[in-house]
Amino acid sequence: MHPPPRRRGARRRLWTAAAAALTLPLSMLAAGATTAHAAALQCSVDYKTNDWGSGFTADLTLTNRGTDAINGWTLTYSYSGDQKLSNGWNGNWSQSGRQITVTNASWNGTVAAGAAVTTGAQFTYSGTNTAPTDFAVNGTTCAGAHQPPAAVLTSPTAGAVYTQGDPVPLAATAAAADDATITKVEFYDDTTLLGTDTTAPYTLSATNLSTGSHSLLAKAYDSLGASAESTPVGITVASGPAVVASTNQLAVQQGGTGSYELKLSTQPTSDVTVTTARTGGNTGLSVTDGATLTFTPSNWDTPQKVTIGADDSGTGAATFESTAPGLAKASVTVTQIAAAKTYDARFLELYGKITNPANGYFSPEGIPYHSVETLIVEAPDHGHETTSEAYSYLLWLQAMYGKVTGDWSKFNEAWTIMENYMIPTHADQPTNSFYNASKPATYAPEHDTPDEYPAKLDTGASVGTDPIAGELKSAYGTDDVYGMHWIQDVDNVYGYGNEPGKCEAGPTATGPSYINTFQRGPQESVWETVPQPTCDAFKYGGPNGYLDLFTGDSSYAKQWKFTNAPDADARAVQAAYWADLWAKEQGKGSEVSGTVAKAAKMGDYLRYAMYDKYFKKIGNCVGPTSCAAGTGKDASHYLLSWYYAWGGATDTSAGWAWRIGSSHVHGGYQNPLAAYALSSYADLKPKSATGQQDWAKSLQRQLEFYRWLQSSEGAIAGGATNSWAGRYATPPSGTSTFYGMYYDPAPVYHDPPSNQWFGFQAWSMERVAEYYQQTGDPAAGTVLDKWVQWALSETTINPDGTFRFPSTLQWKGQPDNWNASSPGSNSGLHVTVVDYTNDVGVAGSYAKTLTYYAARSGDTEAKATAKALLDGMWDNYQDALGVAVPETRADYNRFDDPVYVPSGWSGKMPNGDTIDSSSTFTSLRSFYKNDPAWSKIEAYLAGGAAPEFTYHRFWAQADIALAMGAYAELLE
Repeated sequence: MHPPPRRRGARRRLWTAAAAALTLPLSMLAAGATTAHAAALQCSVDYKTNDWGSGFTADLTLTNRGTDAINGWTLTYSYSGDQKLSNGWNGNWSQSGRQITVTNASWNGTVAAGAAVTTGAQFTYSGTNTAPTDFAVNGTTCAGAHQPPAAVLTSPTAGAVYTQGDPVPLAATAAAADDATITKVEFYDDTTLLGTDTTAPYTLSATNLSTGSHSLLAKAYDSLGASAESTPVGITVASGPAVVASTNQLAVQQGGTGSYELKLSTQPTSDVTVTTARTGGNTGLSVTDGATLTFTPSNWDTPQKVTIGADDSGTGAATFESTAPGLAKASVTVTQIAAAKTYDARFLELYGKITNPANGYFSPEGIPYHSVETLIVEAPDHGHETTSEAYSYLLWLQAMYGKVTGDWSKFNEAWTIMENYMIPTHADQPTNSFYNASKPATYAPEHDTPDEYPAKLDTGASVGTDPIAGELKSAYGTDDVYGMHWIQDVDNVYGYGNEPGKCEAGPTATGPSYINTFQRGPQESVWETVPQPTCDAFKYGGPNGYLDLFTGDSSYAKQWKFTNAPDADARAVQAAYWADLWAKEQGKGSEVSGTVAKAAKMGDYLRYAMYDKYFKKIGNCVGPTSCAAGTGKDASHYLLSWYYAWGGATDTSAGWAWRIGSSHVHGGYQNPLAAYALSSYADLKPKSATGQQDWAKSLQRQLEFYRWLQSSEGAIAGGATNSWAGRYATPPSGTSTFYGMYYDPAPVYHDPPSNQWFGFQAWSMERVAEYYQQTGDPAAGTVLDKWVQWALSETTINPDGTFRFPSTLQWKGQPDNWNASSPGSNSGLHVTVVDYTNDVGVAGSYAKTLTYYAARSGDTEAKATAKALLDGMWDNYQDALGVAVPETRADYNRFDDPVYVPSGWSGKMPNGDTIDSSSTFTSLRSFYKNDPAWSKIEAYLAGGAAPEFTYHRFWAQADIALAMGAYAELLE
């Protein structure tokens, strides 16, 4: 039996993952030798501001253009006006007169050749705010970074519909900076190059586009080698002539009206009459103008309005269809909302952008992509992968849609999509019947760094028994596990093609493919992973597939393996709880009862996340052979760990199977609302004999865990482990404990440290706040009171509505040993904020936290800040696809990072990319070189400025929409 891949987080953005410093050996002096001199320092500084008239924030990127590393830096520049420094981050800021001086922080003083470091500050001013030009580093003048060109796709318009066979007219404007000129503009359909134009005006007629949704963009190149792509524009190609609506969702407040526009996809030969009527749903909505519109051969593509009126009472959705003879109809869902529900209207508007097929959030199967954009590296290493996280957010989004509109079909459909594509079928996990609960898996140690792998299996280490397998089979009549795998290659970009029952179906397979990545210790970042199939038939990789990269054994068998992200399954249960509650309020509980029952089943299996990896006893567990094997529930820590996993042989006649939990527990993964729902809410009660009581104990244990991890200031620290270093090693003397588990400041992964992202704080506290709003439990209130006070003290709302809140956190010390009867004050555990952000996805979750907390506590500052965050996003950061802000990705200098492969090991990826000891992140992913945004990476790797991207992550858009809906429900 073989242990599975260790799932390294489906999180999160690698904000400050720095490249390793390049150090050069000193020359040895010898007779007649020439003394070596360090190369002269060369640098550039990119300066950007966010200005609101009386103040601004400045973000600076210092890039090392030389051949030697910069070891310690002092950046200086001057303003020409009365700019006054307020505070700074990612460095030590000071001001003398008009001169600004910034020295490196303790952790970012080394800047490798070709690498960059970012720093920033906030200022006040009056009058003019001219950008400085006299940048210097360590006394050496720095050039200003060359700005990339600007490109805008002016045609077609977003949401346009064309008839297959008709040409799609593409047009773009492009402008170059710094006296450069535009050399060419390329036009792309997602990552497929459609054509190029070298002279203005830049145009292209695209023909033979397939039916369905298309994401089009323009990419401009300048004479200095820089390039930049436009914001994508989504269109639809229909199989025939069609009526085209400007949106698929419209909100109309009681007593008011709302409008959308219609046009035709194709020029007709004679006049066409389009009739719009309500075809079902809320009778309080009706067409008040534009019920009949005439389009002629000359005005067919000129939009004309349809106006929908709402009566003075009632809420709910109705469908309006616009039809014409011989044309495909257009359908718009119009929702009547209460007159005062501005934030429900915002929810529906953003929901419409997310679910508009032309905007690129979904695959043809209806699977949510990680992001609209393809070039993005976080824990998913490609934008058109997806995670169980995204599926869980889809469920939550559709639950809120049901609350606002009364339409629960979309929530049920979302669960069906998730069940069909992200929960392995019996054909995917065919040998579970061979699982032996008395010996769940064979032990293999975790190591610190990738170059220590493969990890040798150790049959002599003790392994406990699995106490829940039997009761799950008894409850559900199957040996199969009902939980989501964590990551999926939606477009089969890698080419493993794991269709159900077809192990390694290959690059020509259609539809989504299960994959895995992280498996080699806490230091393995996304940049150092080897992508691998979940069903390994030795068709790709080396002679043993990919297995011998990770585990050491005398022989290898073809096998399947899946890994679950517990926070995502818990979020799915959380969404089902709200769906059931809201549907019952509408008298429609029966419409979701079947789906809610499936969520209860998922929660039952989610208990595997409560167990030590090898079912060893919890507490003071040291030594793989001396740490006692568990004999039942004594192997459960009752918390949501980082993963659970299961796998087995593909041979159904001579099979074997295994299951493991996880010894590592992160504060950011806990979900007390899900625990409450599974233990105290009748419709989500698990079927198993002990599921309900396990979740009741988990609820108590999670709330204690938060209290134990809460710093003196209020933030929640990392977590705990029952297996120090992943191999039951001896922890440092004096390490504090929680029910015998050891405090781990950065559990699971260290590059970057798992405790530094503020998003984990907002995600986790939002679940506590929901639980608190529902129950008023003082144990939750105690944690929230302190956390909210700290978070608000670190949040800035600017006069123009823009905002800043914590991004990167640093930790010092450890909590007190846990005493449930008398919790300590944790006076020795401290957090500091390293830098700040306006990340809109995290802002959505943070606003939800404050909303639920304010609704129960009555805290007026929390309510006001939640509103300010929501209004600030809506007023400042909207675009055609949703809500987003630019991000500078200095960590993208790691595209060239080496990926450890043992010397002598060689193999092939499905597309033919070589896997060997010379492999890099990019060499294993050569498809990236065809991405329209790749030239940004090339320029950066060649010494250019850190690239800037504006990403539309699915989870972030959903979180923002959900925050609008929650505020409307509780505080508006």
